[in-house]
Amino acid sequence: MDARAFGVMLCLCTLWGLQQVSLKAVSTQASPMLMIAWRSLLALALLGAVMRWQGHRLQRANWPAGALVGLLFGLEFLWVAQALQRTQAAHVVVFLYTSPLFTALGLHLLKPAERLRPRAWLGLGLAFAGLVLAFLGGARGAAGAQQALLGDGLALLAGLAMGATTVAIRCSRLSAAPATETLCYQLMGAVVLLLPAAALTGQSQWAATPTVWAHLAFQGVVVSFASFLAWFWLLRRYLASRLGAFSFLTPLFGVVLGALLLDEKLTPNFLAGSALVLLGVAAANWPAAQPGSRSRA
Repeated sequence: MDARAFGVMLCLCTLWGLQQVSLKAVSTQASPMLMIAWRSLLALALLGAVMRWQGHRLQRANWPAGALVGLLFGLEFLWVAQALQRTQAAHVVVFLYTSPLFTALGLHLLKPAERLRPRAWLGLGLAFAGLVLAFLGGARGAAGAQQALLGDGLALLAGLAMGATTVAIRCSRLSAAPATETLCYQLMGAVVLLLPAAALTGQSQWAATPTVWAHLAFQGVVVSFASFLAWFWLLRRYLASRLGAFSFLTPLFGVVLGALLLDEKLTPNFLAGSALVLLGVAAANWPAAQPGSRSRA
C-alpha cells in the first residue's frame, strides 16, 4: 500500500468510527433508527443518480442474493439503532466491529480456500476473551447497567449481521457484481426495514433543527455514500487483504471520539476487553507476508 491508500483508509476508519458518535450525539432530538433510515434513503438517491449516469442496472439474476444482503444489512442497523438507545457509542462501535471475526468463521465453514490459519484461531480466542471481559464491566443489578448490557448484546448482534452480510456477498453472485449494485441492495434493505420499524416501535422522533439536518447530511452524503464509494474505489486498486487489515482502527477511533466528543466514561474492564478484541481482530485478519505483492494499478 502506498501513501495515498494509507491516507484514504485512515480517513475512512475515522469516519466509520465517528458515525456511531454522530448518531448518539443527536439521539435526544432524532431517533437513531429514523436517522439511519433517512440517511440510507438519501444515499440511495445519490447512488441511483450515479448508476443512471454510468448506465448500470440491477441484474435480475442477482435479486435473490440482493434481497438476502439487504435484509442482513437492515438487521445490522436495526440492532445498531436499538443499541445506541441503551449503551454508549464507544461500546456500539467496538462490538459492531467484531464483524471480521464472524466473517472469518463464516468463510472458514463455507469456502475451503479461506480456511483459518492457526494465527487466526489465536486471534479469535483473544477476541472472545476480550468480549467476556468487556461484558463484565458495570455494576450488576442496577437498571441502567442492565440496559447497557442489553445494548452491548444488541451491538454484538449487529456485528454478527455485518459479518454475515460480507459472507453472503462473497458466497453469492454478488461477488462478481459491480460494487454500486451491491451497495444499492444494502441501502434498499435499510430503508425498507427501518422506516416501518421506526413507525411501529414509536421511534419516529425528529426535531427539524439545523443540528439534526447537519448530522443527516454527514450520515447520508459523507458516510453512507461517499465513504463507501471511496472504499470500493480502493478495493479495485489495492489488495483487499491489505485494506482489511486496517479495520481494527475503526473501533479504536470510535472509542477515542466517544470519550472526547460525548464525554463517555469507560470502565477499566471495557478498555482492557476492547484492547483484546482489537488485538484478536488484527491477528485474525492481518495478511501473511507475500513477497513481491503490491497494489494493483
